[in-house]
Amino acid sequence: MAIIFVFFYWPSVQAIQSSFYLEDPFGFGSTFVGLANYTDVLKSGEYLGIARFTAVFTVLVTFFSLSIGLLLAVKADGVIRGNATYKTLLIWVYAIAPPVAGLMGMMMFDQHIGPLVKFAAFFGWDLKVGLNYNDTAFAMIVVSVWKQIPYNFIFFLSGLQGIPVSVREAALMDCRSGFRRFWTVILPLLAPTAFFLLIINTTYALFDTFGVIDVMVKDKAANNPITLVYKVYMDGFRGNDLGGSSAQSVILMIIVFVLTIFQFRFIERRVHYN
Repeated sequence: MAIIFVFFYWPSVQAIQSSFYLEDPFGFGSTFVGLANYTDVLKSGEYLGIARFTAVFTVLVTFFSLSIGLLLAVKADGVIRGNATYKTLLIWVYAIAPPVAGLMGMMMFDQHIGPLVKFAAFFGWDLKVGLNYNDTAFAMIVVSVWKQIPYNFIFFLSGLQGIPVSVREAALMDCRSGFRRFWTVILPLLAPTAFFLLIINTTYALFDTFGVIDVMVKDKAANNPITLVYKVYMDGFRGNDLGGSSAQSVILMIIVFVLTIFQFRFIERRVHYN
């Protein structure tokens, strides 16, 4: 309990307290400003634009990570020969740290040697990652999805292999259509796993993609997209605006709290655990 208090509750209390003060960046003092930090943040057009991008980024990363992870798990579950090789090849990406994944992504999208840039050029798309806002956003989403797919794959495959053979045989007799069999029998049995992964992937898109974003937009001259958690870092550690950064972190905590309540209150009702 003491560890939880020191590493979780105490930093949160400090962040809330700092959000009401104008902090001296060198630690010489602070001035109480009330809700001024919050009003400045919420009135900022730049912050609202970053919030909109974060929402789109979170939805796309979560959707494609879950969808592709589920598709690969279904295909791997149906493989009889060499299934261990398929599983290993699909899981190993999970061992890569987010900054390393970001670096590999930058190499794939490099203007001179990146194979994905050449592939896009084949279709007439002049991909300029790091210079063009939309192109950089596309690359960030692709790398973030690629990094998270193995995690979802592991859980979906475990869920599929936990379904009893008798249930699969009964479904095979009742439904000839493979898609309908998956939609009406297999997917409802995977609902608890999918609900767990929905929460994990939402948290991943909001927070754990920091390393990927930092590598891909760091020291870039252009106006590249960033997420809310990276904005907290930029203002707090680079801009020395500790009060404003604390207010942003409190707003982010509230957003995550509301999302969690929504997921448990409205989505979990559709999940059947038995």
